[in-house]
Amino acid sequence: MSEAIANSDDTPGSILELRRITKIFPGVKALDDVHFDLRQGEIHGLMGENGAGKSTFIKIITGVHAPDTGEIVIDGRKVEFKSPIEAQRLGVAAIYQHVTCYPDLSVAENIFMGHEKVTGLTRRVDWKAMHGEAQKLLDRLDANFSSRERMGALSVARQQIVEIAKALSTNARIVIMDEPTAALTQHESNELYRITEQLCDAGVSVIFISHRLEDIRRLAQRVTVFRDGRHIGCWPVQEITQDKLVVAMVGREISTMFPKRRIDIGEEVLRVANLTRIGYFRDVSFTLRQGEILALTGLVGAGRTEVCETLYGIARWDSGSVLVEGREVTIEDPLHALRLGIGCLPEDRQRQGLVLPWEIGKNITLPSLRAFSRLYWMDEDRENQAAGELARKLNVKASSIFTRVLALSGGNQQKVVVAKILSRHLKIIILDEPTKGVDVGAKAAIYDIIGDLAEQGYGIILISSEMPEVLGLSDRIVVMKEGRVTAQLETANATQEQILKASMVVDATEAAAEVAAETTADGSGSGE
Repeated sequence: MSEAIANSDDTPGSILELRRITKIFPGVKALDDVHFDLRQGEIHGLMGENGAGKSTFIKIITGVHAPDTGEIVIDGRKVEFKSPIEAQRLGVAAIYQHVTCYPDLSVAENIFMGHEKVTGLTRRVDWKAMHGEAQKLLDRLDANFSSRERMGALSVARQQIVEIAKALSTNARIVIMDEPTAALTQHESNELYRITEQLCDAGVSVIFISHRLEDIRRLAQRVTVFRDGRHIGCWPVQEITQDKLVVAMVGREISTMFPKRRIDIGEEVLRVANLTRIGYFRDVSFTLRQGEILALTGLVGAGRTEVCETLYGIARWDSGSVLVEGREVTIEDPLHALRLGIGCLPEDRQRQGLVLPWEIGKNITLPSLRAFSRLYWMDEDRENQAAGELARKLNVKASSIFTRVLALSGGNQQKVVVAKILSRHLKIIILDEPTKGVDVGAKAAIYDIIGDLAEQGYGIILISSEMPEVLGLSDRIVVMKEGRVTAQLETANATQEQILKASMVVDATEAAAEVAAETTADGSGSGE
């Protein structure tokens, strides 16, 4: 595919330009002769796989790193940032996927941290002025919460609004948003879209970094793609197809994102009957069979993760029953769940799924150490051999199993968590948002892995908020809202509209009636 060249350095209206930027770390060329430009009031999308150089690019613009070669131009004038404070003074601000905040302080204190409003003579904090100005910024963003609320009590979406308000409080003219929708529901993402467009209407320019093609399609005027630290191309969003974007990011065509396999569904491996955990979910029932992929979906807060945490022994249920291969069980803790053949890939791989400073091999074998020990001594050769086989099986890209996990891309970290699960003999695998925060190439690889696992006879519970993922991978779909199952659908007959409607209904009875009416009208049926 021929490369598209970004706009020339003399593009009219450019507020920011990066010219021939190169940054080298020991053994790694993170950015190689990269160029980029941002126009006044523009939303410019930036895409690329994990490891493409996007994080280094952000750090160059925000003054964390200085480029080894090349130049940064703001408003036609060459600048050199010696610190992030200098970048901030010139109107550059960044909003990250994982919000960094002071959870025990108020919203106003978080907004003005580092540039507090003080009285003239005594230099004391002017609390009234600070809360008043903070509330004005929140009102400007149509936020429906107070500047006096505690930051830690806010949802991720609201914390991101506070970060945007913080950027506005420094008179930012260039705002970098790094994967801001990764942890948001569709409704919350729509709200973020609205605020981002509002910023641009006010003359702020936005660099919007995302793995989600729908984000870029919805918001950006242009999109730039990086791959392996190099600038691949820049296109008007309306002039490039999704397939061409994928090829630009991964360097190859992905013929089928969701390869459908003909898998014979086997015997029932799990039955959940009227399971209740007070305050979290109530009367949840479903079944799972060998080789089946059962999607558990719904809006954030529906209780999906809480159900699966209970099945994995992280919490106890209050009533109902769980049967594994026809035998009723009481799951005491995650170790007991593993012994019963239930494994879980958590949503937050970095905090819950991995020990980041450890090597790949040590992470993979962590759940199965007893299998490699004899008389209290570890057989490290056998342990390393087993870890290496699993790493190769899942195509973990690293120089060796002795590479630290924190040095891997998000997609490869996710593969390590899957390998960790497979180090035990399991029957049931719970995958909680398995492609969250990974690029399109890694997603395709993970989808292949999920298909392989189903083909090998594992029963898979897939928690996902992405409709294409739910419809493309699963055999059956269980929809939840506010802790209740509102619909169970056969994927072959399900539509995105049905799933969304069931995710937003008032109660399960209403959902069942609506789904039944629709499926009767079109001749399709729902699963049990």
